[in-house]
Amino acid sequence: MEAIIQDLGKLLLVFGVALFLLGAFLAFGPRIPWLGRLPGDLSFGGEHWRVYLPLSTSLLLSVLLSLLFWLLNRK
Repeated sequence: MEAIIQDLGKLLLVFGVALFLLGAFLAFGPRIPWLGRLPGDLSFGGEHWRVYLPLSTSLLLSVLLSLLFWLLNRK
C-alpha cells in the first residue's frame, strides 16, 4: 500500500511540475525573443500560405523534458 501512495505522490509531483512549466511558458514565452526562431527552425511561405517547422525548438524542448524526467526517475 505504501508503494502505491509513493508512486501516486511522484505522479502528482510530475504533473505539478509540468503544469508549472506550462504556465511559465505561457506567461513568459512571448518575452523570450529567440524561442521559436532558433537556427534550424524552418519557415516556408508563398503569397497566401505559410508553413512553419520548429525543428530546433522541438529538439531543445525534447532534451530539456528528457533531462527533467530522467532526474525525477532516478533512484
